[in-house]
Parts: sequence; structure tokens; C-alpha cells
Amino acid sequence: MQVFDAIRTMLAVREYQDRPIPDGVVARILEAARLTGSARNRQGWDFVVVRDRATLRQLGALASTGKYIADAPLAIAVVVPENTTGYMDGSRAAQDMMLAAWAEGVGSNVVTSGNTPEIKELLGVPRERMILMLIPFGYPAGKVGAGRKNRKRLDEIAHAERFGQPFGG
Repeated sequence: MQVFDAIRTMLAVREYQDRPIPDGVVARILEAARLTGSARNRQGWDFVVVRDRATLRQLGALASTGKYIADAPLAIAVVVPENTTGYMDGSRAAQDMMLAAWAEGVGSNVVTSGNTPEIKELLGVPRERMILMLIPFGYPAGKVGAGRKNRKRLDEIAHAERFGQPFGG
């Protein structure tokens, strides 16, 4: 899949098949994160890969906005320093993981309710680090309407040279 096609068609997936993700695909998802650019090349992120069914069920029970993690065959916690650079770099790596997964037919979604003391303890994340997000991954349980997105038109959000001047590109 071409990169732009992945961006154009990727949608949030919250229901997953009961089917494991092959090791090679998981490695490719993580490699996409590892290769992501970061501020001053600090690479201040870590990724906790969770496949254990019991741990996934616990994450689903603890993540207030991501109960569906319990049904995913894989979740990855994005762990970063709690600062602006950590937020930006972690988000960049997360998006690259999600795009790489989508290109392999694997859906995902972002769960931002993971930085709790209970989840940090469950995953062994040091107190001074934060879980920026949890990302459950899995093969979509149902048909996903690839490319059908409800987005603003480009002329509503893009400006030329100065805010308020329409971009004509």
C-alpha cells in the first residue's frame, strides 16, 4: 500500500477478530516507530508490547476510554518523558505504527486514558515517565469503509501565507 493511500483510507478500529498478529507484522509496526524522526534525534520513547490475554483484559478494565483493548490481540503502550517534546515525538511514532499496521491489514485506535498509576504499575512503567497512549491493534472484525471519512474541506483549513487567506493549491 502506498503511504498516501494508507493515510487516505485509515480509520479507527475498535472491534477485532480473535486472530493473532504474526511476529513479523508486529516487528514491522515497531520498526516503523523506531525509524520515526524525533527532536534532536533523542528517541526518548519506549514501547511496551502487550500480547498476554490476561494483561489485555486488565488494560481494557483499567482504561476508561478503551474498554475494547480487552478484545485486541495486541496493544502497544507509548511511553515518553512528560514534556512537549515527549508528546510530539511519541505522537509521531504512534502515527507511523498505525500507518504501518494499516498497510498490513491491521486496524488500531488511540486510547489516551492509559497514564494512570494502576496501568503504569501493571506495565512496569517508571513513575517519572508517562504513558502517552495505548494503541490496541487487530484485524478488523467487520468490513471497514476504507476512505470514507468525514473531514472538513481543504479550503476550510489551509491558508496561504497568512491565516485567513485561502489556500488555492
